[in-house]
Amino acid sequence: MTIENRIYNRREVEAITGLSKSSLYRLMYAGDFPQTVKLSSRRVGWSELALRAWLSERGAY
Repeated sequence: MTIENRIYNRREVEAITGLSKSSLYRLMYAGDFPQTVKLSSRRVGWSELALRAWLSERGAY
């Protein structure tokens, strides 16, 4: 069995979670949301596995 770990961009994460950009970053800096993965000097994304874990902790996935 292969587990893929897709990287989501901010707009995808907003659509999945229903949170705004400012809410995502506020939660992330508070330690209540998964940290970003640096993709390049100007790009970040979120791990699918981390997002799934975060959502399942809240009973939303």
